[in-house]
Amino acid sequence: MISTKLNIINTAELQKSGIGALKDALGVTGALKFLEQFDRGGYGDYTAEKYICEEPEPTDEEVRKMFGE
Repeated sequence: MISTKLNIINTAELQKSGIGALKDALGVTGALKFLEQFDRGGYGDYTAEKYICEEPEPTDEEVRKMFGE
């Protein structure tokens, strides 16, 4: 096996080269099956959790103090 070093400048180029290497080594179907191993599919309930605010909303008085009123 010949080892080749890549001069990769940015993340997009790294991803493109990596996907290309997988496709060359495993074929399209094999590359997709390999990548599926790392897809965790997310977790939790984003729809419900996106509206949860960890900090309470400021009161009118606090907002007025922020703007010097």
